[in-house]
Amino acid sequence: MTRDQLIDLFEQAIAAAAGIDRKGKANPYTSANGHMFSQINKDDQLGIRLPKPRQKELLDEYGAGPFKSYGATMRDYVCLTDEMLNTPGFVTALLLEGLAFVSTMPPGGKKK
Repeated sequence: MTRDQLIDLFEQAIAAAAGIDRKGKANPYTSANGHMFSQINKDDQLGIRLPKPRQKELLDEYGAGPFKSYGATMRDYVCLTDEMLNTPGFVTALLLEGLAFVSTMPPGGKKK
């Protein structure tokens, strides 16, 4: 999948999910409650932040591994596989799960 196709898929998934807005220009992402919960990295991969039990399920079922951005492994993120990206409605469902996950965290924000 090309970067443009991935961004289009990401934007369609966001549009189908109520209450999520796309942010970022070069590397699109979503955030809520002061926490980022999805991102397209410079390697044209989509990562979504999810609770550990859900991460394990996705690893076991789809082989979804850790997500890296700028060489750093992003805590609590899974890198979506082609199979996951090509399953209709699945990215939207995962985005909503990511939103729910970060919404349970204490508000984040800039560190002083």
